[in-house]
Amino acid sequence: MAERRFVVEGPQAVREALAAGGLLELFYEPGRHDELVDQARASGTEVVEVTSAVLSAMADTVTPQGLLGTAPLLDVALASIGSARLLVVLDQVNDPGNAGTVLRTADAAGADAVVMTEGSVDPHNAKCVRATAGSLWHLPVVSGVPLQDAVRRARALGLQVLATSGSGDGDLDDLADSGVLDLPTVWLFGGEAAGLPDSALSLADHSVRIPMRGRAESLNLSAAAAVCLFATARAHRRLSPQQATRS
Repeated sequence: MAERRFVVEGPQAVREALAAGGLLELFYEPGRHDELVDQARASGTEVVEVTSAVLSAMADTVTPQGLLGTAPLLDVALASIGSARLLVVLDQVNDPGNAGTVLRTADAAGADAVVMTEGSVDPHNAKCVRATAGSLWHLPVVSGVPLQDAVRRARALGLQVLATSGSGDGDLDDLADSGVLDLPTVWLFGGEAAGLPDSALSLADHSVRIPMRGRAESLNLSAAAAVCLFATARAHRRLSPQQATRS
């Protein structure tokens, strides 16, 4: 990170970085991914042919997929987030695979931005980048901010604050039926092991539990995030932007 760049591994991530104009260098094995290599050259990216042994030494994975690149750090300021209807805040989420999967899910659900608080994994972590499957370049990702600042910004944008909790005071289905999910929303998600602490739950308008129909005790972070985000996205699609405002 001293050079303020990070590694982008695999064809999907490289493709999305190229599309966003954010690839600085591309290292590749000859005879693989020729189309992406040609695109990189055409875009002015520095392209370097290397052996498989060199690529393996550079990569984070045991079996790299024939190419990797470097990209500038994605520095996004919290204050730059505006006109949002659906935000995601990850608090103390330090598993890179989970964080990247939630970021990908947020992208798929149409979220406007993802905020990763102090103590969460760096979104430039190689495993996190891979888990996003390119979504890292599709929406703003803010990192390293205090949770209170993230919530303060969301409220300034007129968003209600919902937080997941196994013992939440609201049931997700009930909130959907009552119209609470129709409102512009920021969702707070906590780490895999402990979830959100009481100090984080106290910042929310509602702590929300996901109803369990079967015998499973809980869902993991990425599954819970998918359920909550797509339920909210579905509620928002029923309304026009003019209607989806806080009362």
